Amino acid sequence: MLKKDQKKTPLLEAMKAYANENIAVFDVPGHKRGKGIPILNDHYGPSLMAMDTNASPKLDNVAHPTGVIKEAQELLADAYHADEAFFITNGSTSAIHAMLMSTLSPGDKILMPTNIHKSALNGLILCGGVPVYVKPEVCQIEGLTKNVSPESIQKKLDGQPDIKAVFLLNPTYFGYVTDLKRIADIARRRNVLLLTDEAHGAHLPFHPALPASSMNCGADISCISMHKTGGALTQASALLVRRDRVDVSRVQQVINLLQSTSVSYLLMGSIDGARYHLTQNGQIQLDNVLKLSHQARQALNDIPGISVAYENNFYDPTKLNINVSKLSLTGFQVYEQLWKTYHIQMELCETNHVLAILSLGDSEQDILRLIEAMKEIATNYPAETQPIDALLPFTLEEPTFVLTPREAYFSEKEIVPLSMANGRISGESIMAYPPGIPIVSPGERITNHILDVLNDLKKKEAFIVDQFDPLLEKVLVVKQPETQGVESHA
Repeated sequence: MLKKDQKKTPLLEAMKAYANENIAVFDVPGHKRGKGIPILNDHYGPSLMAMDTNASPKLDNVAHPTGVIKEAQELLADAYHADEAFFITNGSTSAIHAMLMSTLSPGDKILMPTNIHKSALNGLILCGGVPVYVKPEVCQIEGLTKNVSPESIQKKLDGQPDIKAVFLLNPTYFGYVTDLKRIADIARRRNVLLLTDEAHGAHLPFHPALPASSMNCGADISCISMHKTGGALTQASALLVRRDRVDVSRVQQVINLLQSTSVSYLLMGSIDGARYHLTQNGQIQLDNVLKLSHQARQALNDIPGISVAYENNFYDPTKLNINVSKLSLTGFQVYEQLWKTYHIQMELCETNHVLAILSLGDSEQDILRLIEAMKEIATNYPAETQPIDALLPFTLEEPTFVLTPREAYFSEKEIVPLSMANGRISGESIMAYPPGIPIVSPGERITNHILDVLNDLKKKEAFIVDQFDPLLEKVLVVKQPETQGVESHA
């Protein structure tokens, strides 16, 4: 039950009122309400340009909020059943960095799945945390990596009682959730903090048919990408906190350390507006989203060579994972076909799948367009040979870390040919993007399996990012001889 009047939009209203005042502006931004840069006024509109402002006495200051920002953050916390909420304007990447730096000190161990986003790994470089990895379960039928089980979390905590925190995805980038309430209970009994990356779950609290949100399950701190599935502008995110086991003042200090002092009011105002909309209209619109998802899943499953993953209890149905392994195209090629031929933009692709995310603004017309496009692709590109049984293009092994990510990042490095990298210690992250899950991370021992995965992705023309060599013919490794560190934290 919400405690506050969610019909209010204090920050958004204050921004609009300020934009409508006759003020001689001698502060930044330098476009001076759009007057100085007419092309931006023409393309973005004078109303938006007038609201692109800086902190003023009437608009509060996000670093030390006491007015409309404070009120708007309190409303956001209430909407998500948290004790505190903080606006983040550099996406959930920055929110995850703040989350890790607020709860870990150098040398602290944190349990996390192998399918984390690169932002979590980069957060460990910043804070000096030591990763302990746990493998997610695998859906062999659809060939997708799922989420981690409570049993695997308990086993890892039993084996390493000095773990300080558990970091999980809720949901994963492919829509899988876990029994997060049970994991929260396990973590609380062990006095271990539970941190969640809920970047793709900003919509979860607003419909009873969706999986439970992190705060409702008892997580201590969570990030949400309000721009991904909540309707706010791109990069608008938030950090949600329960204060009984997290130092809220430290969270604010870390955010102030990481976030610009010239924070975007347009992004913060969009969080205020999206929160209002979700609390007032979210359930009605999500009713429609779930109806469209069901319609799409049924129609796509009827297409020969196509299947769509779904598990009732542990899956977010707003994610459409379309399996194309029984066609003669890879997921990368289907993604390209959808864009170039049908002008349909999907969220991501991998070897055997393309992913569509459904959210508040989707329509039946667009769903039918996707269905018809997939029908044509399946007709034009049937499998030339009998599909293989193993749908997973690769599985990520539990990594062997010789150095922590931070130690490796600051170590002296050298460049070696990819073919000669087996056994060396990686000095960089390499991943296919999206979704940005590292295939190898700084401090990890490179294995032949990792090299096989990278070569396979190269051959299939996956979009590989973050590597030192754009052609991925060479790799950055820690210079020998290998020095300090523990052989394995996995």
